[in-house]
Amino acid sequence: MFGISFSLKRMLGISGLKTKISRKTGVPMTKGGVERKVGRTVIDSLLETKKKKRR
Repeated sequence: MFGISFSLKRMLGISGLKTKISRKTGVPMTKGGVERKVGRTVIDSLLETKKKKRR
């Protein structure tokens, strides 16, 4: 009605804790974030091997 929402995770500090852990480790905590990170790593490793073969 007024745009007010309630989040138990926010109230307990879980969201902030997950953010701090993600920033320190460099590993995302969300499903989409993990998928992007894995995809980027695979693509980077494939491109890296192609660069090495050209030399």
